[in-house]
Amino acid sequence: MSESLTGAQSLVRSLENVGAEVVFGIPGGAILPAYDPLFDSKTVRHILVRHEQGGGHAAEGYAQATGKVGVCMATSGPGATNLVTPIADAYMDSVPIVAITGQVPSASIGTDAFQEADIVGITMPITKHNFLVQHVDDIPRTMAAAFHLASSGRPGPVLVDLPKDILQATGTFDWPTVLDLPGYHPTTRPHAKQIREAAKLIVAARRPVLYVGGGVLKARAAEELRKLAELTGIPVVTTLMARGAFPDSHRQHLGMPGMHGTVAAVTALQKSDLLITLGARFDDRVTGKLSSFAPGAAVIHADIDPAEIGKNRTADVPIVGDCRETIADLVVAVAELYKSGTRADLTGWWKQVDGWRETYPLGYEEPTDGSLAPQHVITRLGQIAGPEAIYVSGVGQHQMWASQFISYENPYTWLNSGGAGTMGYSVPAAMGAKVGRPEATVWAIDGDGCFQMTNQELVTCAIEGLPIKVAIINNGNLGMVRQWQTLFYESRYSNTNLQSKRIPDFVKLADAMGCVGLRCETKDEVDATIEKAMAIDDMPVVVDFVVGEDAMVWPMVAAGTSNDEILAARDTRPVWGEDDV
Repeated sequence: MSESLTGAQSLVRSLENVGAEVVFGIPGGAILPAYDPLFDSKTVRHILVRHEQGGGHAAEGYAQATGKVGVCMATSGPGATNLVTPIADAYMDSVPIVAITGQVPSASIGTDAFQEADIVGITMPITKHNFLVQHVDDIPRTMAAAFHLASSGRPGPVLVDLPKDILQATGTFDWPTVLDLPGYHPTTRPHAKQIREAAKLIVAARRPVLYVGGGVLKARAAEELRKLAELTGIPVVTTLMARGAFPDSHRQHLGMPGMHGTVAAVTALQKSDLLITLGARFDDRVTGKLSSFAPGAAVIHADIDPAEIGKNRTADVPIVGDCRETIADLVVAVAELYKSGTRADLTGWWKQVDGWRETYPLGYEEPTDGSLAPQHVITRLGQIAGPEAIYVSGVGQHQMWASQFISYENPYTWLNSGGAGTMGYSVPAAMGAKVGRPEATVWAIDGDGCFQMTNQELVTCAIEGLPIKVAIINNGNLGMVRQWQTLFYESRYSNTNLQSKRIPDFVKLADAMGCVGLRCETKDEVDATIEKAMAIDDMPVVVDFVVGEDAMVWPMVAAGTSNDEILAARDTRPVWGEDDV
């Protein structure tokens, strides 16, 4: 049924129609008309963030924790450009968000008007699609299309730019019952012939590995993955973006592959004869030197995005389709071949894999100077908070330790910035996750460097009643950069000492922002401090864990080197010598 509405009213009505629950935003001149009808909405909650970047990351956290489309809103010019980083982050990690930006009036576009920026042009390379609305009647159709594009196929960010005069104009609100998007027809059903070919390779392989990426989580395919893994008995590795897609405690799980993956996971990929690649993209952080990655392996590559298949590694069996449907079809096809008596013996392969796992387990050495080990903090945090909590990491050493030393048993309990590696992601993303999953305990695991980029959103959390918990792994430095300086720059620590153990006082800062501030400096205090933080559920908590500055993330494959050169610890030769490769 059509009715006459202003563009601003049409925008809010559209948000209500698509089922948007929350918008993270900040008003400003160009977007201001939209805020008036938003004030009256009974179903769309607006959360006033302290920085547009925080609003964008909050929308990401909400989307990653719930599977729904996250929404952020900003005004023109600097408001819009402050969304560029979270939009790029969402693009790299296939996170469904819709970013709504105000724009200067249509007649002023291109005149360098006050607070004008060509946000459509700026974000074209980092959005799945973007729109500049040019007529008030187009708003309902554009918003419906934006949410459909963001959430279907390979998810991603969509931007809708709205000139101020379009928001103020009056037009006809006509909600589309059918979306006509020429050229956009994502393939969800895999081709049956490709499924049969993949199944033949799977049952014949003697050293297969299930290489699982974030696409499995995006497809809500964790249950199907477990069925395939248990049916075949094949070892499983889960990338940084797929942690939680397969239980860490499962006998077949080898852990995370890549630059800081487990020796067993990295080596299994290298020595495999078949990679069953599901929703992964052969990222450089997984493959190391691409030309030497898994040299003896045939490749099955299943992905909903055809552009990913063959981009970095040629696929012997390419499968374009939704991971849930693809894996379900593989289960059926493989089971049929097993019934006919076709099945390779994996006993020898598992003997090798178990040998690597037992010889090179994840671990760490206690600091010799008596300082607190960051790995111990994160291990105990994971054990005390448990596998039902949601862990949202910043970027750097603490991100890698959190991916290594917390046991992820459930999907959608590990949120991080994988592709873009965005410092400052953790606190606002944790805020968004808490909005979407208010019943869950949400821990932001942050470094002192990351925390100082976006901690202002703790004010938002305190005011909005979002009691997230923040663990600052405070080594006083830009830890991962310092690690590289130690290893590759002769310990010349150029501009990596933040002096965060001295300034600022994170406990006082937390108190000033309406949160509870705690500090922990010794191993004996760790459990009691975490339990104290866990007991507080009516306001945000910030814990300053003061840790040693010399801890490093191991194992490690140096950038640009082969995975065969993986180091289990500093000052050691590569795990595998020439005879092993």
